[in-house]
Amino acid sequence: MQKEYLGKAVFTGIAIGKISVYHKKDSVVKRERTDDPEKEIKRYHEASEEAKRELAALYDKALKEVGQANAAVFEVHQMMLDDLDYQESVENIIRTQNVNAEFAVATTGDNFSEMFANMDDDYMRGRAADVKDISNRVVGILSGTGGSGFTAKEPSILLADDLAPSETVQLDKSLVLSFVTRHGSTNSHTAILARTMNIPALIGVDFIEDDMEGHTGIVDGYTGRFIVDPDQDVLKEYQDKKKQEEEKRRLLLELKGKENITKDGVKINVFANIGSVKDVADVLANDAGGIGLFRSEFLYLGCDDYPSEEEQFKAYKTVAENMAGKKVIIRTLDIGADKQVDYFHLDHEDNPAMGFRAIRICLKRPEIFKTQLRALYRASYYGNISIMFPMIISVDEVRRIKEIIAEVKKELDQQNLPYKDCELGVMIETPAAVWMSGELAREVDFFSIGTNDLTQYTLACDRQNPNLEDFSDTHHPAVLREIEYTIKKGHEGGAWVGICGELGADTSLTETFLRMGVDELSVSPSRVLAVRDAIRKTDLSR
Repeated sequence: MQKEYLGKAVFTGIAIGKISVYHKKDSVVKRERTDDPEKEIKRYHEASEEAKRELAALYDKALKEVGQANAAVFEVHQMMLDDLDYQESVENIIRTQNVNAEFAVATTGDNFSEMFANMDDDYMRGRAADVKDISNRVVGILSGTGGSGFTAKEPSILLADDLAPSETVQLDKSLVLSFVTRHGSTNSHTAILARTMNIPALIGVDFIEDDMEGHTGIVDGYTGRFIVDPDQDVLKEYQDKKKQEEEKRRLLLELKGKENITKDGVKINVFANIGSVKDVADVLANDAGGIGLFRSEFLYLGCDDYPSEEEQFKAYKTVAENMAGKKVIIRTLDIGADKQVDYFHLDHEDNPAMGFRAIRICLKRPEIFKTQLRALYRASYYGNISIMFPMIISVDEVRRIKEIIAEVKKELDQQNLPYKDCELGVMIETPAAVWMSGELAREVDFFSIGTNDLTQYTLACDRQNPNLEDFSDTHHPAVLREIEYTIKKGHEGGAWVGICGELGADTSLTETFLRMGVDELSVSPSRVLAVRDAIRKTDLSR
């Protein structure tokens, strides 16, 4: 009889196949008395060293398969094993209670895991699973009960209570169609790895029956449905959906690895827009040539207070490393207007879209700006980062930005912190920037035309007002003329020019933009191959 459960999708797609239940190798740890505590402590340290060797091997494996950022968890686990508080707890339990190493490690793991789980900070709560994972690893080595709990012999849907990062990376991906778990979060290491491995996955599925081994299952990564023993008509429906999905993917995949080049040989860069670190997986999966717009404000919108330099540095560094030398254009914070953050304490404005926002905040509150710039320049050492500034209306603003950058570089030099010089660019999203584009081009390396705001400001149509949808024509001749003028003046001044607004993904305009001379189009990851297809169908010689 068909049963259906709901969960939260971690990665889209459809999987159909046999269910394989993941059985953790966690054995019941017995408390045993010892007459030689020092011998047990020696056993513990030997097992800990073996665990670190295993984690080092896992790091190398993950590095090749999912990149440095996602492999870093195994470095964290190695550091946790070296934590003095953790080690002293294990040794203290062995010595004071005269017990075996397995019991002491398991008890410490439980205690530390509970301590982390009760913390207020989301990041620290996330470490609860990590400390449990490393403790289980050491116990497994001590007791000889380690190893994978995934025993499928054919591609299957993996069903588990939860999966630790080390368990996920050890999976034979050729045998995993999807995974479904009771627990986990969309920001957990497991979820990140799943997205990177392109495995359709659901978390938070409240299934009751464990006896599903060998049953047929369907995972719908679009709606979050998990169907067990589907009826014939439901099975047929999903088989058809899967065929359509595979055909669409096949057609798109034919374009992967091919150049974004017109019929007459003109090459155009196609980059992707992202809003968070996790979106990089989609960028790589869709074969984008780089990142044309990384909206850094997500770091601010997701916090209760200003993100620290270190938090920002780690995020930018992760993206740069994962892109492996491909260009990453990071836009400085664009807070204000429709993106309000309480801790910025911005005054109420009757017209916030034209108010205190974006670069205006940065120039009025340079301490916030300098923190972000320090993080950006430090991260530049690890990849190919360019920096872009939003809501520019004058040359004076750009020159003031350069003065602040010079101050930041001087600070980094004094601290012996490495960095690279970055290309600097500005968003062209105001009519003022359009008509000053000739002068601006002599100050920066590139322009990126933000067509969403440019349309809003040119047509005097608030993009947040639903009553103005009939008036807000993105194809308005005035907007298209501004784009053409900006490209012309940008090139005359020595800047290359891209488009990063929604119009960049409008394939009905691709040929128009190419004829205007645009150098780069930056679109959502899912639109990269469609834009590539439009470019390859264009003949500019006609």
